[in-house]
Amino acid sequence: MKTNLDARLMLKDTFFILAGIGSAAFGLESFLFPNRFIDGGATGISLLVAEVTGQSLPLLIILVNIPFMVLGFRVIGKAFAIKATIAILVLALVLALIDFPEVTQDKLLVAVFGGFFLGAGIGLSIRGGSVLDGTEVLAIYLSRKLSTTIGDIIILINVLVFLAAAYLLSIETALYSMLTYLAASKTLDFVVEGIEEYTGVTIISSHSNEIRLMIINRMGRGVTIYDAKGGYGKNGVHNEYDVLFTVITRLEIRRLNIEISKIDPKAFVVMTKINDTRGGMIKKRVL
Repeated sequence: MKTNLDARLMLKDTFFILAGIGSAAFGLESFLFPNRFIDGGATGISLLVAEVTGQSLPLLIILVNIPFMVLGFRVIGKAFAIKATIAILVLALVLALIDFPEVTQDKLLVAVFGGFFLGAGIGLSIRGGSVLDGTEVLAIYLSRKLSTTIGDIIILINVLVFLAAAYLLSIETALYSMLTYLAASKTLDFVVEGIEEYTGVTIISSHSNEIRLMIINRMGRGVTIYDAKGGYGKNGVHNEYDVLFTVITRLEIRRLNIEISKIDPKAFVVMTKINDTRGGMIKKRVL
């Protein structure tokens, strides 16, 4: 049974990676490269060098990503590095062998849709446990060394890439390329996180049992109950109460707030964005 599960997971990962390669290659060949637009990260560096030197884009994608893959082997692991290296090699092979037609020369359309297809490709490859751009590997490594966030490192890298584009190409190209990067990053987030962005909700109320039943029976969601004690109170008296925790989609936030207000308008509610969920009662139960 474990063998069958492993085979299904491998097939699923392969599908995501191949779909990602196709989408990224289409975005590069049909939108970005013919119009001298670039993106951020290792892909942006490859596009910039190819534009300035006239070297082969597929070859540059391989060469630019080699240091990142070596670093990925050290920072993340052997399996990741092998899968990512194969994905990047296949992307380069697709770019070299398949001639994608140029779709449009409209700069705004090129920036938006080039970023969309490239971001979707990178996002799909991440869903398959791989990458088509090694920048995040470097960001993970530097964030550990410099005690900063991964996002800060990625922003710094991209600022340097776009400054180089402004100097070597033109300011207008750099500005349009920044728009391409924004479209790619938003699409990547959408593909990785999915349409249902989950929100963790913590509820503290003296009517916790009624709210618990409402979440289960009306919302169709599961609830976790924590025993808690208040950290405040006169004369050192700390009240004990139940804390409820549930996970809902962003589309259900308003309804949950309304239902809680009907039961206890003074309830203390804290909401936290959740990037990923696994197991448990995540999918809504049919009422």
